[in-house]
Amino acid sequence: MPHPTSATKLFGLAAIAIAATLPRLSAADYFVYYGTADGGPTNGISLGHFDSDTGVLTKPVLAAQAEGPSFFTLSSDGKFLYSCYEKTDKVAAYAVDGATGALKLLNVVASGGSGPCHISLDPTGRFAMVANYNSGSVAVFMIQPDGTLGAQTGADQHTGKGPDKDRQDGPHAHCVITDPADHFVLCTDLGNDKIYIYQFDAITGKITPNTPAFATVKPGEGPRHLIFSPNGKVLYCITEMGGTVTAFNWDGAKGTLKAFQDISTLPADFKAFNKDAEIFFSPNGKFLYASARGHDAIAVFAVDATTGALSLVQDAPAGGKTPRYFSFDPSGKWIICGHQDSNTAVVFSVDAATGKMTQHGDPIAAEGPICLRYLPVK
Repeated sequence: MPHPTSATKLFGLAAIAIAATLPRLSAADYFVYYGTADGGPTNGISLGHFDSDTGVLTKPVLAAQAEGPSFFTLSSDGKFLYSCYEKTDKVAAYAVDGATGALKLLNVVASGGSGPCHISLDPTGRFAMVANYNSGSVAVFMIQPDGTLGAQTGADQHTGKGPDKDRQDGPHAHCVITDPADHFVLCTDLGNDKIYIYQFDAITGKITPNTPAFATVKPGEGPRHLIFSPNGKVLYCITEMGGTVTAFNWDGAKGTLKAFQDISTLPADFKAFNKDAEIFFSPNGKFLYASARGHDAIAVFAVDATTGALSLVQDAPAGGKTPRYFSFDPSGKWIICGHQDSNTAVVFSVDAATGKMTQHGDPIAAEGPICLRYLPVK
C-alpha cells in the first residue's frame, strides 16, 4: 500500500478532529459552513451542525484557515466548495469530506481582479463566475473534472461611477449569476448603478456584452445581490444604499430587463443609517426575504403569483447586529441568519402559509458570519 502524502495525512487529521468536535445530531443533520471577512490564523471557514427536525444549531469550529473567505458556494453534488479570498485577491477550490465536513484545499488562483466578494457556479457546474468588488470586474473560470479551478475563460472590466461620492467613486462589481437557462450572465455593479448582462457560451465559458449591455436601478441606490423567481420570469435586485428591492421582468430569449417595481425594505419612519444585504426566496416561491443592516431586520414580502409584484407582510427583527447573510435550510422550514457585528447566528422558524418568521431559541456564538452553506451529513 502506498504511503499517504502529507496533505492526505493533514486532511485525515482535520476530519478526525472535526468529527470529534461536532457529534452528529440526528438523521436530519446538516453541516453548516460559515464564512468571514476577516483573515489571520484563527479565521477562515468554520463548520457547525444543524438539525432540521428540531431547529438546533451548534456552535461552529474552524474547518479551514483562509484570508477573508467572505463568500463561497458548493457544487451541486456537495463534493467541492469554491471560495473567494477577499483579502488576497484569490479564489480557491476545496474537496469536501461528506462524512466529516472537513475541507481539503485543492488549488488557489488569482481572481482576475481585486477584492473578490461573490462567486457562483453555472447550472452545468463547469464554470465559476467571480465578482471583484475593488476593481469593478467580473471573471469566469473553468472547473476541471477533478474539481480544481482551471483557466480563466472570460472577463470584463466595468467603468463609470455614481452620485454617492463615498461609495460610488468607481465601479464595484458585487454579485454575478447566470440566468436559469444558462444563456446569460448577470452582474450587479454597486459603483455605477448597473446590472450588466452578458451572453454566455456554456461550452467555452466566454462572456460577451449583450445588446443592451446593462439595465439600471435608480441613481445612488447601489445594486447588490440578485435572485430569479422560481419560474425564471422575474429578476429581483436588492439595493445596498437605496434600501429597496427592484423587480424586473426578464426576457430570457433576448436577455433584457424591464423594471416594474421598486419597494422599500424599511419602515417609513426609519431614518437612521442602513445598508441592505441579502435576498432569498422561500422554497415554495410565495415569499421573498430581504435583510437590512442598520435597521437589523428582515423584510418579508408576499409575491403575486401572476405578476411577481411584492407586498410587505412582516418586518422581522433579525435577532442580532448587522444581518449580512441569511438563508433557508434545505428542509425549507427554517432560516439561519448570521450577524456580522454581534458575532452570532440565530435560527428562525418560518410559517409556510404566511411567510412570517419567529425566532427559535437564543443566538449561538459565531465569528463574524457573513456566508452560510448547508450540506447533508452522510
